[in-house]
Amino acid sequence: MNTKEIAELSADELRGRKRELRHEIFNLRLQQQSGQLEKPSLIRALRREAARVETFLTKKTKTAKP
Repeated sequence: MNTKEIAELSADELRGRKRELRHEIFNLRLQQQSGQLEKPSLIRALRREAARVETFLTKKTKTAKP
């Protein structure tokens, strides 16, 4: 999901997406600890996407509350 798509989401959708990403990251960490993770770079990519989502969520909540 690129930044343009993330910017178009509502605050509730961003919260849901953040929750999904964190859950996915958690599952990948479990796979990594058990030695089953094939693409370790996927964790980094998901962490970055979660940070982007958090940035846009913060931006939207600050503009909603003047």
